Amino acid sequence: MRIVTAAEMQSIDRHTIADLGIPGRVLMENAGRGATRSFLERIYASGPGRVGVIAGRGNNGGDGFVMARYLAERKIEVEVFLLARQEQVKGDAAANLHLLTTLHVPIAEIPDAPAFARHRLHMLQSRYWIDAIFGTGLNAEVRGYFKEVIEFINSLGRPVFAVDIPSGVHADNGQPCGICIKANATATFGYAKIGHLIYPGADLCGTIDVIDIGIPAQTIPSGNLPVHMLSGHHVQSLVPRRTIDSHKGRTGHVLVLAASTGKTGAAAMAANAVIRSGGGLVTLGIPQTLLPIVASQVTEAMTVPLPDDGTGMLTPTAENTIARALVDKRVLAIGPGIGTAPATRQLVHHVVRTCKLPLVIDADGLNTLAGHLALLAQRDAATVLTPHPGEMARLLDCSVAAVQQDRLAAARELARLSAACVVLKGARTLICDADGHVWINTTGNPGMASGGMGDVLTGAVAGWLAQGCSPVHAAIVAVFLHGLAADMLAAQNPWGYTATEVMNVLPQALYRVLKEPPASPIHGPVL
Repeated sequence: MRIVTAAEMQSIDRHTIADLGIPGRVLMENAGRGATRSFLERIYASGPGRVGVIAGRGNNGGDGFVMARYLAERKIEVEVFLLARQEQVKGDAAANLHLLTTLHVPIAEIPDAPAFARHRLHMLQSRYWIDAIFGTGLNAEVRGYFKEVIEFINSLGRPVFAVDIPSGVHADNGQPCGICIKANATATFGYAKIGHLIYPGADLCGTIDVIDIGIPAQTIPSGNLPVHMLSGHHVQSLVPRRTIDSHKGRTGHVLVLAASTGKTGAAAMAANAVIRSGGGLVTLGIPQTLLPIVASQVTEAMTVPLPDDGTGMLTPTAENTIARALVDKRVLAIGPGIGTAPATRQLVHHVVRTCKLPLVIDADGLNTLAGHLALLAQRDAATVLTPHPGEMARLLDCSVAAVQQDRLAAARELARLSAACVVLKGARTLICDADGHVWINTTGNPGMASGGMGDVLTGAVAGWLAQGCSPVHAAIVAVFLHGLAADMLAAQNPWGYTATEVMNVLPQALYRVLKEPPASPIHGPVL
C-alpha cells in the first residue's frame, strides 16, 4: 500500500481539483460520507448516544460538518462545537456549515478560552466525539485554548473518532505536536499518511480506515520517493519459489562471523536463523578459543575456528582464514556478539573493504563503523545494515531521541551516507534502500523487547539473501516474517518468549504468509 506525506496529499488534492476538474466540495462530500460509515461501524455500533463534533474552521472541520449532516439525517443526536466564529469559516467548509444551519443542527461557537469555559458543562453530555480540528496540515505545536480543548476531550475517556488524523499528530512522523487527540478509530482520505503507521502515531490513531473519495490513482506526484506499508500479500510475492529438485547447493551458503567472550549465544542464534529462514548451508566463523562453547549450541552449522591469539575475539590474525572461508559462499554476515575492541574494529574495516560478497552487518559490526561510513559507500557489492536506534545514533553521530523523532529521515540519511539498504529496527521497523525508498513493517509486538532478537534477524536477512532475494527484498521478507513469528507466539503469551523461540517459528510464519497472509492494520480503501 502506498503511503504519502502531508505535502504529497495536498498536491494530490490540488491536482484533482484544478487539473482533473473534480470539485473540492465533491471530495469533501465523499470524505464525510465515507467517514460517517466508518464512524458508525467502528464507534457508534456500541450503542446510541449523543455525538459531539469538535471542529476547526478549515477543511478538516468541513469534513466534520458533512459527517454531522449525515448523522442528523439518520436521526442521531449530534451537535457541532466550532472552534471559531461561523463567519471565519470559508470555502467548501462554509458551504457545508451553512447546510447544517438550514437543517437545524445545533452549532456552538467556541472561538476562545472564555467561550470554551462556558461550554464545558454542556459538552459533557456527548457520549461520542468526532475530532475534526486540525487534520494533516498541522506542523506546529498546539497552543492556547486548542490545547485546553484537546486535554478536555482526552480527559473524558469517551470514544473518539478522528477525521483524517488525530488532531495534533504530525502526519509525516507520527509525533505529537506538543499534545494530540487519542483516538479509538480514524478515517483518512485517499491514502494513508506516514504518521498513521509510525509510532506513537500508530497507537494514537486506533483502527484506521482509508476512505476512497474519488481521487484517480494516477494523481500520485511523480519524482517523489515512495513510502509503502508492507502487507502479507506483498511479502508473499517476494518469496523465491523452489523447484522440486532444489537442494542445499542451490539455496545458498552463508558465512557468519560472530562471537566474543561472553557473547557466544549471539553467534549461535544468527547461524541457526539462516537455516530456519531456508538457507541451504551456514558456516560459523568464531574465535578458536570459543569453539568448544559454540559448537554445543549449533547442530546444522559448520564451524571455522579463527585465530585469535587466545583473546576470544576477532582480530586481524584471522584475515587469511576468513578469506579462505569466503570461497564458494554467497553472503557474509558479521557483527553479532563480536565486541568493539580495537583489534576487532580493525578486522571489521578490513572485511568491509575487501569482501566482494553481499554483506549483512549488525550489532557491534555497526558500532565499529561509526565515523567510517565511507568504507561502506565505497563497496562494490550490496550491503544491508540492521541498526537499532542506539546503533543508528552512533552511526549518524546524533542522539537516540533525534533518531526516534523522525525515524524515516534517519533511515534515509544512513542509506544515503552508506549506499546500503538500511533496516532501522524498533516498533514499525523501516526498510530503506540506497535511493531513499522506504517500506514500513506492520508485524511485531512489545514481546520482542528481549535479547537476541536482532541476532536472529541478522541470520534471517542473510538466509534470504543467500536464496536469491535482492538486498531490499531479503530485508523485507526477513523483517516481516520475524515480526509475524513473534505475533504468532504473542497470541498465546504476550511476552516472555525468547529470540530462539521466535527463530524456531519462522518456518510456520512463512507457511502462513504463503497460504493465508495476515490482515493489514489499515483497512481500505473503503468506498
